[in-house]
Amino acid sequence: MDGSEPAESSDCGHGKSCWTACARLRNYKLKGIFTWRLLKTIAMGQALSMLICGTAVSCQYLAEAGVETPMLQSFLNYILLLLTYTASLSLRKGDGNILQILKTKWWRYLLMGLTDVEANYTVVKAYQFTTLTSIQLLDCFVIPVLMVLSWFFLKTRYRLVHFVAVAVCLLGVGAMVGADLLAGRDQGSTSDVLLGDGLVLVSAALYAVSNVCQEYTVKNLSRGEFLGMMGLFGTLISGIQLAILETSAVAAIKWNWKIIVLFAAYAFCMYALYSFMPLVVKMTSATAVNLSLLTADLFSLFCGIFLFYFFSGLYIVSFVVITVGFVMFNAVPTYTPVPESDSAGEEDDEKGETTTDLLQAGAEGRGAKEEGTETSNRRAVTYVTEEHSTKM
Repeated sequence: MDGSEPAESSDCGHGKSCWTACARLRNYKLKGIFTWRLLKTIAMGQALSMLICGTAVSCQYLAEAGVETPMLQSFLNYILLLLTYTASLSLRKGDGNILQILKTKWWRYLLMGLTDVEANYTVVKAYQFTTLTSIQLLDCFVIPVLMVLSWFFLKTRYRLVHFVAVAVCLLGVGAMVGADLLAGRDQGSTSDVLLGDGLVLVSAALYAVSNVCQEYTVKNLSRGEFLGMMGLFGTLISGIQLAILETSAVAAIKWNWKIIVLFAAYAFCMYALYSFMPLVVKMTSATAVNLSLLTADLFSLFCGIFLFYFFSGLYIVSFVVITVGFVMFNAVPTYTPVPESDSAGEEDDEKGETTTDLLQAGAEGRGAKEEGTETSNRRAVTYVTEEHSTKM
């Protein structure tokens, strides 16, 4: 009898837990996941992918025309940022003025600009040495590096579902690479595969550093400050590098209306990408944005199927899998603690306000007591005087 009771209680416990799980599944609604904010994030992320698709297509046509000037292309983008965001920043007054920013944080934005310029340069340079398949696979290295940097520097805490979501997205990339191999799209140079693969890994690490800095800046400072400083230092660094490395390549360009349109299309897409991306990063995170950018190569297919000789159903599978992984990652928010200095400052302000109120209340109470004492004293003196005059 005694031995049967615990067994019955454990069975009841398991039954209750199963009943609770079933009840949760019945009450589970997709509306809790597919919120307006998530749908907006998905749409904005895919818009970024289409912009990257535009830069890739224009780069492909420029390469076919014999134009290999990656630094000139980046320089045009930074010039546009300089003429808009840096100019706007220079018109500000007070602490947000460009001179005040340069006095205190110039070296930070110099390093950020250098990182961003070299990330763009190395990934374009890698196409001259390795295959497209290697670039697609190794470029995913940016995501784990981003997660590690975000964990240590931004104090972002991920849950199990986030790691599963990243794995799902990478499986989608694998399906896309498989479709490329079946389509015979494993094109590109093989002159120095080891060097090319190394350049892709370096580019991914630099992009991760740049994106973490971008996330910190747009969430703690402002988007305008970030883009203004990137325009300033990006123009300076890319201009110097352009003069050193690509003077002869630029002089050898045979300019015509087609080349001009391709340069303009690349510059417009990059400018829109730089302007739009901080908004999405501020809504989500740099890691989530890079997960959404994994579909950029697929948009090259959807927007220009003439670039491919063979269509595979794996492209559709890849797009669906990457989108599912992106939804999984954004369905559960990551945890980022509030800086202790901010919370401590708020607590000190509240304590200061409370102390001030108590002091004021005490002062008013003492004033009332003093007034009451003076009034009673006056009344006592009046009473004594009247009583003395009566006796007289």
